[in-house]
Amino acid sequence: MKKKITFETASEELDQILRELSQEETTLDRSLELYAQAAELVAFCNETLANAQMKIDEITDRLETAISPKE
Repeated sequence: MKKKITFETASEELDQILRELSQEETTLDRSLELYAQAAELVAFCNETLANAQMKIDEITDRLETAISPKE
């Protein structure tokens, strides 16, 4: 990804790509371009979700440590 985008923007772009790929008039060359773009967007979204999950896990661990009874 060259430009800085958000998860939401990437998701919207994926939706647009799917709509264009569904159209009968989309040429093979354009389909290949769209497929490449979609692959980049999916990779970005997966990485973003993985990072979010790591942050959630860290927060949960800190919370559990903070509220667990001291022995």
